[in-house]
Amino acid sequence: MAEKIVPMDVLKVMVIDDSKTIRRTAENLLKKEGCEVVTAVDGFEALSKIAETHPDIIFVDIMMPRLDGYQTCALIKNNQTFKTTPVIMLSSKDSIFDRARGRIVGSTQYLTKPFTKEDLLGAIKDYVPQ
Repeated sequence: MAEKIVPMDVLKVMVIDDSKTIRRTAENLLKKEGCEVVTAVDGFEALSKIAETHPDIIFVDIMMPRLDGYQTCALIKNNQTFKTTPVIMLSSKDSIFDRARGRIVGSTQYLTKPFTKEDLLGAIKDYVPQ
């Protein structure tokens, strides 16, 4: 059996995306690595789930209805309890403006879609203390 890239026995990962396909893909990849995965379809649903589950890292899509990824990230980072939680932006848009806006609202990293298993695990390895 292949050795896991990152020991993720009790790691809680949140994936926020309005695309069922993206949520399911990320969830399957991360569960195979031993992560506990919590998903949400938009920022509103995510905020209540974050308060309940206290994820170790959050992946958030930028383009979502009601509360977009930038707004969601800003709300997470403005909360004293979660301000140090890594938030990774996910987007099919890859302009310097989009990346800069993500940094302004407090995102830790910016991944472009389609992402790979290595992208997700690399972000976790880089930003979640072992």
